[in-house]
Amino acid sequence: MTRSRLLLASIHDVSPRFEGEIDRLIDLMAPKLGERLAMLVVPNHWGDAPIVPGSPFATRLRSWADKGIEIFLHGYFHRDTSVHEGALDRMRARFMTASEGEFLGLSRAEASERITLGRNLLESVIGRGIDGFVAPAWLYGSGALEALHDAAVSLAEDHFRVWSPASGKQLARGPVITWASRTRMRLASSLTAAALLRHAPLEVLRIGVHPPDVRHPALIASIGATLERARRSRLPGRYGDLLRN
Repeated sequence: MTRSRLLLASIHDVSPRFEGEIDRLIDLMAPKLGERLAMLVVPNHWGDAPIVPGSPFATRLRSWADKGIEIFLHGYFHRDTSVHEGALDRMRARFMTASEGEFLGLSRAEASERITLGRNLLESVIGRGIDGFVAPAWLYGSGALEALHDAAVSLAEDHFRVWSPASGKQLARGPVITWASRTRMRLASSLTAAALLRHAPLEVLRIGVHPPDVRHPALIASIGATLERARRSRLPGRYGDLLRN
């Protein structure tokens, strides 16, 4: 598959807490994508929704991976409990996410520990290596970036790019199309952004959906319209395709 005109789609916050919503997102996306999508998995969402090896949810994760769905580590707790010293980081933590930018304020050692713990858990569950790492809310501090390089993670993404921490190579550029529903203003602005970005002349178009999206008919309609428009001129792919081109 060539890199040109590629569609990459991901389901964020994959956790036992949101199993029903994840099923609805799969039902929405599978007719357009099949198994060509990524799941961003949280090992223990907010510290009280752990993925337990041998549990029914762990078995489902293994089944999804066996079908070819990419499995990314998505933080460890997803919750941000750091005290941010810099004004910019305080602003990003407050306005860009609802206390969920877990890896924004971690030190190199703290980030490394959580990456190692999460990676070991997921790899024991799915029986293979993880496909990459995406920080909650796409927010990375310097400690997280250093830890990802140390861990030689093959793929990572933020809101504006995909890169390989292992090699330092940039693999794709352009904003992720995503939706927000925390406030009416965020919901309306995300609908407007999606309507514009789905027509963007990007080589690689990325779409990221979250469990709360399925609770809003307007967001469901927008996700469906975005997938429909993208499929007219793009091939659904996997993030791993970027490493092979």
